[in-house]
Amino acid sequence: MKHLVIIGGSKGIGKAITNTFLETHKVTNISRTAPDFSHKNLAHHSCDILTDDLPEIDQVDTLIYCPGSINLKPIGRLKLDDFRADFEINVIGAVKAIQKYVDPLKKGQNPSVVLFSTVASKLGMPFHASVAASKSAVEGLVKSVGAELAPTVRINAIAPTVTDTDLASKLLRNDKMIENMKERHPLKKFLNPQEVADMAQFLTSEKSASISGQIFEMDCGIVSFKI
Repeated sequence: MKHLVIIGGSKGIGKAITNTFLETHKVTNISRTAPDFSHKNLAHHSCDILTDDLPEIDQVDTLIYCPGSINLKPIGRLKLDDFRADFEINVIGAVKAIQKYVDPLKKGQNPSVVLFSTVASKLGMPFHASVAASKSAVEGLVKSVGAELAPTVRINAIAPTVTDTDLASKLLRNDKMIENMKERHPLKKFLNPQEVADMAQFLTSEKSASISGQIFEMDCGIVSFKI
């Protein structure tokens, strides 16, 4: 059975990913909060990715790094510490996870890594300076590390638009905001976590064996179309 190590698999998109893989993979979740569910194939390590040492794991076939941030403020109100905090959670945490598990990944079965970007890295959006800067760094990381680890380990990123999770709850806190968010997207919808989990499953499967170094925009049309 293949082994998935997921950072941040207890909530939101990470939780959906964990549940998607549980029947077919051994899953090790590493996060500050334990999952509110259990399964015979699920193990959990309580860990703060930025301050704690990651657990030693000998077998890693898939690594998925889910932690992220939505820190939306005008540029004049963003402090340098906001940029540092977003960079730490989005970039440094991902680097730390990759460095920790790169050796077992190289020995894995069809090994792959999935990181997360955002549509704000491609679409200029007000108040997104900090998160867009850090997620753009994630995209550069995907290209560079993907080239370095080829042909052994594949690495790709998913760049979702707004997804219905606790992290995005401030953007979807009432019916009017939900309708406005749908109207902003050409497909008249935004994402649910399972859609993103399905993309992660594809990117770590044999069906994507020829794909590496790519950023997949799950944008409901907002980046690609002007209608």
